Amino acid sequence: MPDSTLTPGVSPLDVDDLRARVQQVVDETVATQSLLLESVSADLSPLVDAISALLKGGKRLRPAFAYWGWRGASGDTSHDDLAMRAAAGLEFLQACALIHDDVMDGSDTRRGLPAAHRRFAGVHRDHEWHGSPEAFGTGAAILLGDMCLSWADEVIFSCGFAPATMQRTKAIYDEMRTELMAGQYLDLLEQVRGGGSVERALRVVRYKSAKYTIERPLHLGAALADAPPEVVDAYSAYGLPLGEAFQLRDDILGVFGDPSETGKPAGDDLREGKRTVLIATSLERSTATQAAAIRHHLGDPALSLDGVEELRSVITDTGALAHTEQLIDQSLDQAIRALDTPIIDPTAVEVLTALAYAATRRSM
Repeated sequence: MPDSTLTPGVSPLDVDDLRARVQQVVDETVATQSLLLESVSADLSPLVDAISALLKGGKRLRPAFAYWGWRGASGDTSHDDLAMRAAAGLEFLQACALIHDDVMDGSDTRRGLPAAHRRFAGVHRDHEWHGSPEAFGTGAAILLGDMCLSWADEVIFSCGFAPATMQRTKAIYDEMRTELMAGQYLDLLEQVRGGGSVERALRVVRYKSAKYTIERPLHLGAALADAPPEVVDAYSAYGLPLGEAFQLRDDILGVFGDPSETGKPAGDDLREGKRTVLIATSLERSTATQAAAIRHHLGDPALSLDGVEELRSVITDTGALAHTEQLIDQSLDQAIRALDTPIIDPTAVEVLTALAYAATRRSM
């Protein structure tokens, strides 16, 4: 094992200045695209302002896993800037997903700021325009998300790798986007069906989050490095359980998280009625009285803090919280064991190990 690339107290997301370098690509891309938008009309400047604000924050998880997937498979740092640019393009795909997800969920905030559709509804009100502010906000947010999806393609496929490399990468990227949209639809379906089994909730987790957040970015990195199948398989063995653990942690934070850390009001997932593994487990283990409380409060947009506390108590008392924590620990252990292989570069193994702990403990 080479000398450690990790510095105590520094996030593994900042190894090799990853977050700063991703931000540089994001800023350069937005600046370039803003020139095109300005040439169309000055009225498009709110779109640039909205995406600039959204992309000033974030953990940069997907670029991190794509970049370290490439490093782990390539074993060197040649074409480093090209790989970083391709990885950074995933931030625009993530922006698209967040903007559209907030529209579907009716979320008010994102990263401590008004969600895009709320932001544009506010612009409508400020100018006292005709029609519905909410309809305008929704329409503008959908278009902004679509624009980010287009920019993601531009950044990734202009990164500078050889055409054959990009052809391999595009096959993975196409699957990744389809799986994400499929997972989003399954999530919507769970909400209107009123939720179901833990198994169904885990299927949503796998396709909406686990594969999209970790496994597929790793595969993208592997494709950029022309990695052999055994490396891709090792990345799946690591990425899928870790991705599920990451989302389960996110579900817990959506109910029990500190708003100053999550950027969302306390219990916001409960107001949105998200049918998570946490909720499915609670319903499977609840008494009739507890189940009635869940059904009464879950999905109430006006849910008070007292209602939030009542649902938190049910989730805790049924053992659903402890069980979900146990699932996280088991999945994390499975992911870490998958990295015990000589076919992945040791430096990447070290960083991927640190990322696994950070993603599930939210220490980043």
